[in-house]
Amino acid sequence: MDEVTFTSDTVLSDVHLCTPNQRHLMVRLNSVGQPVFLSQFKFAWNQDSQIDSGTEDVDHRNVPTEETPAGTSSTGSPPGSGHSSVGFSSKASADTIGQDRAGAQLDEDGDLDVVRRPRAASDPNPPWPPRDKVHPMILTQEEEDVLGDEAPDCSFHDTIRIEHTMATPLEDVGKQVWRGALFLADYILFQWDLFQGRTVLELGAGTGFASIVAASVAQTVYCTDVGEDLLAMCQRNIALNSHLTASRGSVIKVRELDWLKDDLCTDPKVPFSWSEEDISDLYSHTTILLAAEVFYDDDLTDALFKTLFRLTHKLKNSCTAILSVEKRLNFTLSHLDITCQAYDHFRASLHQLEKLQDGQVRFVVEPVEASFPQNLMYERIQQLELWRIFVEPVT
Repeated sequence: MDEVTFTSDTVLSDVHLCTPNQRHLMVRLNSVGQPVFLSQFKFAWNQDSQIDSGTEDVDHRNVPTEETPAGTSSTGSPPGSGHSSVGFSSKASADTIGQDRAGAQLDEDGDLDVVRRPRAASDPNPPWPPRDKVHPMILTQEEEDVLGDEAPDCSFHDTIRIEHTMATPLEDVGKQVWRGALFLADYILFQWDLFQGRTVLELGAGTGFASIVAASVAQTVYCTDVGEDLLAMCQRNIALNSHLTASRGSVIKVRELDWLKDDLCTDPKVPFSWSEEDISDLYSHTTILLAAEVFYDDDLTDALFKTLFRLTHKLKNSCTAILSVEKRLNFTLSHLDITCQAYDHFRASLHQLEKLQDGQVRFVVEPVEASFPQNLMYERIQQLELWRIFVEPVT
């Protein structure tokens, strides 16, 4: 396949738009005939050292985002402290500096002359550890073992490898890697203590990216979604990254969880179904729920919140749900204006959830300050948001 062509109904993740101009060869075709690619996502720090020695000696505070100019450091609490930084935001700082510079740049006619800010990664002597852009690996069709050894210059323990598609119809967007998943992964790595040794449930896991990162800290992760082909991709990605969990003895279980159904599938003939032991463990030990980039359709958003409400009433412990969402701006003919309908519906659902009072549990919703360090290369735009929901029994 020489080129990937996109039709009018194709959805393409912004993560893939940041790839270098080079030829990409697919790894394989999935069961529905879509081309599958293999990408490497590198940490900006040594993952292996943190897994072995904890987070006390690891300092992430000087790792800038793509939006931060070279030489400008972002602020944040030490990783694992359990607290996000308050006040100064690296994104706000970068924007302010950019505006100050732009105000003085006029051409001879008095028009604004926009000078592109140099990318931080282009600094020949950066003060932070070097890192590569996210990009599909170039594979030849003769290569049969994509699980083989890495290239000599690629550190095995600070890399996540993900199989994914690059463009899909809307109903298959879970097979792509989305910016919100990387944003959530950064938060997981920052809140190391919150996840350490816990049981975690991810709803709508997609390729399994956030679940894999969570499993590098947590004890057990239930990586859930719907669709045999997608869940098989999750299972394969977990196998690709077993090096991140093997030393800790962590377990990732891929299971089907359909938000449109009230009960978990326990039919042993159905792939990725639940055993009675799984269900007992899920309800007895889960304290953290995750969801990233699943709020793009109002009906699915409603189903997600109903599932969240239903599950939290069955959990035996208080729990925290962490939701990652990107506020997407769209021009609609119905409004003849730029709107954020999916995001607005998400916010309304959050508000409705917080108002629910059934005498059993209460939901406390709060935004998360996006000033935690960035450990993965992606564009951390202002439209990315994290929301935290504390679920506690009513006493």
